[in-house]
Amino acid sequence: MGSTGSDKDYFQRGSLLWFAVITLSFGYYTWVVFWPQSIPYQSLGPLGPFTQYLVDHHHALLHNGYWIAWLIHIGESLYAMALCKSKGITDGRAQFLWFLQTFLFGIASLSILIAYRPKRQKRT
Repeated sequence: MGSTGSDKDYFQRGSLLWFAVITLSFGYYTWVVFWPQSIPYQSLGPLGPFTQYLVDHHHALLHNGYWIAWLIHIGESLYAMALCKSKGITDGRAQFLWFLQTFLFGIASLSILIAYRPKRQKRT
């Protein structure tokens, strides 16, 4: 995608490093929110006591923040669709990939699309 020189099918995969960091972080966040009793706090170094404090004293905030984070990702994905249209990315597969990648990885994906500058062809 995007290799044809046309803007309509432009897609660029994000950084695997960012994707790994986001996946591990969100996975840990999910674990903390839904299964806090199964976390081996004493085995996590400095992260353990901090996490246990948050679970013990701010679990409602963690739970609400979790769902707010997903809502933000949905908003970013919808914004990605609007950006695709405004930048001339009309290919359905490319649009779906931008939506999915932005839903899963948020700003790590959206920032690539925001920075993309399509080649504007002169109209004759």
